[in-house]
Amino acid sequence: MTGFDAADSAVDGLGEIDGTWADESEFAALDARIEADEAEGRAAAAQPVLAVVGRPNVGKSTLVNRILGRREAVVQDVPGVTRDRVAYDAFWAGRRFTLVDTGGWEPDATGLQASVAAQAEMAMQTADAVLLVVDATVGATATDEAVARVLRRSKKPVLLAANKVDDDRLLADTASLWSLGLGEPHPVSALHGRSSGDLLDSVMAALPEAPREAGTVTAGPRRVALVGKPNVGKSSLLNRLSGEQRSVVDSVAGTTVDPVDSLVELDGEVWRFVDTAGLRKRVNFADGAEYYASLRTKTAIDAAEVAIVLLDASEPLTEQDLRVLTMVVEAGRACVLAFNKWDLVDEDRRHAMVRELDRGLVRVPWAEKVNISALTGRAVRKLAPALRTALSSWDQRVSTGQLNGWLSDLIAATPPPVRGGKQPKVLFATQAGIRPPTLVLFTTGFLEAGYRRFIERKFREQFGFAGSPVRVNVRVREKKQKPKAGGKAARNR
Repeated sequence: MTGFDAADSAVDGLGEIDGTWADESEFAALDARIEADEAEGRAAAAQPVLAVVGRPNVGKSTLVNRILGRREAVVQDVPGVTRDRVAYDAFWAGRRFTLVDTGGWEPDATGLQASVAAQAEMAMQTADAVLLVVDATVGATATDEAVARVLRRSKKPVLLAANKVDDDRLLADTASLWSLGLGEPHPVSALHGRSSGDLLDSVMAALPEAPREAGTVTAGPRRVALVGKPNVGKSSLLNRLSGEQRSVVDSVAGTTVDPVDSLVELDGEVWRFVDTAGLRKRVNFADGAEYYASLRTKTAIDAAEVAIVLLDASEPLTEQDLRVLTMVVEAGRACVLAFNKWDLVDEDRRHAMVRELDRGLVRVPWAEKVNISALTGRAVRKLAPALRTALSSWDQRVSTGQLNGWLSDLIAATPPPVRGGKQPKVLFATQAGIRPPTLVLFTTGFLEAGYRRFIERKFREQFGFAGSPVRVNVRVREKKQKPKAGGKAARNR
């Protein structure tokens, strides 16, 4: 049951409401019901980690999608689409585990590919078990043998998947993979799903019940999505915060394709940051990896608790910036606006920004704002307090009695506008949920959108909620129809 449903069912137990405000004690049962409902399942158990590694274009991301049972990892028929290590929640045989997809590993890579290889090596070091994917139609290459040597030294469970075994004729070819020294090769077809269940059974046997390094925070780190248009500095900011080359950075826009998870310690607290692909201006016209990357970005926003929206302070606000903000607001996530590249802003640009923000950010006047430079590190430590403020507001609750006491004074001073010749009456209100905070007004008639925005604005002035969206919903109570004399009710007597 959701908090919204809990509010409705709890309201039914309050009896008839005649429009007079009740004492706070009369709403105690309602508040307790909603809060108990929200508390269910918040803390998630720690999950073991399986890293999927291998050289480029052997079908790692296709196999990841097969294991997940859905199209999450970006797949395209060219090598090198996956560039960062990307974590997904997976489930098999009653157990949950974290599945990490990586870019293709090359031992002698240079430039951008060297960064990709470093990400794969980091995944191997931090995982509880490793799944090495090899192209069975090609056999063991020099790169496969180099990866196998690294994995044999890692002293952790390693499974070998011989991919692209689409029919029985290729089964004999997998025998040569014993030479890698990683045990029995598991012949699978990621594309068609052949023997993927048998492979997962072996994975479950190899994975420990709990991760090697369990976190100290039982509820898990707070999830932060880094979003913004391409080349605004998202990956650079993540690298600055983590103190390492966690995301692949290049001067070419669109280097990040998949959302990238990172555990980052910031201001004494561990956060789970997700670096996302830049959202394009017209996703409907995108194709291939770019199209699916945009879908993954939306999924990352939905899975996050708070979003850091990066804006280029050195340039005017664009349609892409506003589109990103709209996605965050519609997803109901807490929000921090980070104006990046502040080191490039001069006095004239600052005056122009004031006018731009008044016009362009009218939908999010409540968002926390921080001026930073990912390149120089300017003020990036101010992000942690802004994130805490936004998340505190996102989790904040106002008791039903306190809310109704304030609302009665507000409505007495400024009653709702007349609609259809009748003035709607607000019977009472409750905060039916958090994450995001959601107010439900029970009324005798519909409230205009302008009046709902007025209530939200006054609600913020009274109770705060900086950095979090607030939703105001209206429930119109239907009048109970009295049975007519001689009708069905009378005939049944």
